[in-house]
Amino acid sequence: MYNKIMNSIYRNRHSIAVFVLLNVACLVCILLVVARVAYTDSRRHTGLIWNLFLAWIPFILAYIAHAISWKRIWLYLAIPVIAFLWLIFFPNAPYMLTDLQDLARAGGAGAPLWYDVLIVVWCSWTGTLLGVISLYLMQDIIMRTFGRWAGWIFVLVISGLSSFGIYIGRFVRLNSWDILQNPAETAVEILGLVIDPSMRLAAFTILYTFFFLFLFVLLYSFSHMLQEQANKAQNTPEQIASTQSKQIS
Repeated sequence: MYNKIMNSIYRNRHSIAVFVLLNVACLVCILLVVARVAYTDSRRHTGLIWNLFLAWIPFILAYIAHAISWKRIWLYLAIPVIAFLWLIFFPNAPYMLTDLQDLARAGGAGAPLWYDVLIVVWCSWTGTLLGVISLYLMQDIIMRTFGRWAGWIFVLVISGLSSFGIYIGRFVRLNSWDILQNPAETAVEILGLVIDPSMRLAAFTILYTFFFLFLFVLLYSFSHMLQEQANKAQNTPEQIASTQSKQIS
């Protein structure tokens, strides 16, 4: 039993490491904000903690969906519901990138600017990573079910929709809870934006879509580069020679 647990941990060591590091990053973010509140007696940036909580929701939903997607019965029964909820909450993760504009506000309330930069950048980056990983998990489900091209089309569409969702959250001040609590009223307001989009809406959505796509593809390529290097390290010249000799014999 002990050996099975240790083998399972070893096989999933990278996934476990990512999960642990994300939790550590969130803990550091919370401690940074708490320290600032204690030092300045100001509640500035406390909203970042709530935004981090919202960023965890799509990550958890994607993880659940990915875990149960290997059984085909759940693939068609539960995952569509989970995917819908994931889509609603997903923009909350990359939304944290827009929190960087809070640094432009005047008045640091006693805290040095470099400390505020550290708080906002660390929180924004953590939230964005939660979004990237959750999108990767959902993409993997699409790829296994419908093929590689469908998976990348899915990433492109979600990047565009999430950029639109970020705009709605930042400038229209609608959030994921509004869609669940007042779906009809929220749909009408969103439809009005789609029918008559402003120049700012178009520019924001396009630029953020390309930025998030660039970030996703970069991290995706980097992870696969490491995987390729690990595979090459395992296939040493001695192992290759041994394999070839066995095939000849």
